[in-house]
Amino acid sequence: MATATTTITPVPAFSDDLETTAPAGEDLYGFSRWSADLVRVLPNGNVGLCNPAVPDQIPTDLLAVVKSLQLRGIRSPILLRVADFLKYRIDRLNGAFTEAIDELEYRGTYQGVFPIKVNQQAQVVDRIIDYGRVHNFGLEVGSKAELLIALSHELGPKAAIICNGVKDESFLRLALMSQRLGFNTFIVLESPREVDLVLNIADEVNIRPRLGVRIKLTNTVSGNWARSSGDRSTFGMTVAQVMEVVEAMGERDYLDCLVLQHSHLGSQIGNILEIRQAVQEACRFYCELSAVGANLSYLDIGGGLGVDYTGEHAATANSVNYSLEEYAVNVVDTVKIVMDEHSIEHPTIVTESGRACVAHSSMLLFNIIDVTEFTSSTPVVAEADDHPYLASILEIEEYLSLERVQECWNDLAYYRGEIRQLFGVGRLSLKQAAKAERAHLYLLSLINDLLARNPASDVELPEGLDLTADIYHGNFSLFQSLPDIWAIDQLHPIAPIHRLNETPTRHAVISDMTCDSDGTIGRFVLADGIASTLPVHKVEPDEDYYLGVFFIGAYQETLGDLHNMFGDTNVVTIGLDGRGGFEVLHEQEGDTVAEVMSYVEYSPRGMLDRFKAIVERGVASGRLSPTDRRHMIASFKQSINGYTYFEGS
Repeated sequence: MATATTTITPVPAFSDDLETTAPAGEDLYGFSRWSADLVRVLPNGNVGLCNPAVPDQIPTDLLAVVKSLQLRGIRSPILLRVADFLKYRIDRLNGAFTEAIDELEYRGTYQGVFPIKVNQQAQVVDRIIDYGRVHNFGLEVGSKAELLIALSHELGPKAAIICNGVKDESFLRLALMSQRLGFNTFIVLESPREVDLVLNIADEVNIRPRLGVRIKLTNTVSGNWARSSGDRSTFGMTVAQVMEVVEAMGERDYLDCLVLQHSHLGSQIGNILEIRQAVQEACRFYCELSAVGANLSYLDIGGGLGVDYTGEHAATANSVNYSLEEYAVNVVDTVKIVMDEHSIEHPTIVTESGRACVAHSSMLLFNIIDVTEFTSSTPVVAEADDHPYLASILEIEEYLSLERVQECWNDLAYYRGEIRQLFGVGRLSLKQAAKAERAHLYLLSLINDLLARNPASDVELPEGLDLTADIYHGNFSLFQSLPDIWAIDQLHPIAPIHRLNETPTRHAVISDMTCDSDGTIGRFVLADGIASTLPVHKVEPDEDYYLGVFFIGAYQETLGDLHNMFGDTNVVTIGLDGRGGFEVLHEQEGDTVAEVMSYVEYSPRGMLDRFKAIVERGVASGRLSPTDRRHMIASFKQSINGYTYFEGS
């Protein structure tokens, strides 16, 4: 639900000296590498939200945002959208192409579109349209529902609506008729089957359509979405099919309506050379289609512009080896070179850069509700009757040092293994085996503490140390809020949002609230690369410990499922006020249990009635008192109307 806009300026717990940072968190988690100047570590050790469009503004303390939202009754987990980040990315994308066009003296223009499938949430799409109107930034739609979304908005006067995907008669009729309303709608033909269908409707309604043709490129790209590129990609036509379409349109006197060529380069392309090669191939098709009579003036190169999730600045699945500005220059330069070689007018360049627009604008904030530790800080005292292997374990503490940490690790693993074998064949008592396990946990704690105190050392971590990592149980569902982490090993930066001026003394993997062993995060972005554990702080009693998962605005908000019946989280959109505070622009309450039940065809009212009947039988049999009945039904009602996530006290 929308809330009244209110402004809260938290009292900053940090000085106004913005040159001071908290090096412990900055160096360890690599904020400066992957943050794209959107978040930084503040002097008080909390994460700050920054508006890179106005770098002199005071950052907004993210922990203060969370606590202020809590006072409003908005509990963790929270999907936080920062409107300023979204606007900045849209402005920067369009600005990069404007600068590239000016610099290279390109004679065409740029018009971007946002693919609604990347984030279909109304608040996101509405803001993209608002922020993009000055740039004539349009929308890409792939279904009737998405087309309806596009047609219900006031777009910029030249903004394009690109219609991709499989289209039936009602889809095509609506898209065609929208031209009479002034929409700049393009129908992209995905197969020869669509030609007669769209032209028959065009004849019927007497409209000359703006048509495009989607061509499969032979170039393939690397990364998680390699299969969306190349001639084995799902959508688009082969060369033979394209010629079939061109001939059919010529026979029906519609070839002049073929004004757009579309080729999807791929998604999250990490290597700029792959982008350049694919654009070059797309341009070759453009030139040849123009030569056979197509009236082309738009070149749509689809998606591909990646996000550097890890800060590696490398051509990997979760990073890119180029900047947004370099992407724009390479695209414009490649198109210009090929068009000039064939003496063809420079087309309007269209990109469908959804991920690069919205990924940075959203983050998931959640608290840790429990910790499972695999080490112990309790010393184990040696006794005269200890088994020799147990005595050897206890002696490791005497020679434990940074230089001998691998040796100590090896010795500990060996003696523990021998003790377990002896217990397994009945040659060691349960008491001695238990004491050996306690000693093992204690020695692991010493090794971990030693390494934590020396994070800058050149000593390699012993292989297998990650098996001693704590499990930090987070108040969220991986399957609902971060499905790509589970499905394709997508990396998102994850870090504590506070205490970053303290050296973390634990390392952990993150487990969600679902009863599923796959609900675990075990790969993390750190300053020095990708790690199997996350450095974390010890969770203090009666004190919330918060983690943030950053850059989740693309796909994660729309792909989630109801695993274990965990629904949508609370969603809040904020704007930064430039004075260290923020304003709530919109709030959407997370799903209640009743709402989630209704999604999977349960009737909450019917469930309550059945439960009442069961409880009433308990009263009739004497197992429950009338007071018990009242409490149980009240508890059932409270639960079914409550948040699906852990609500605390």
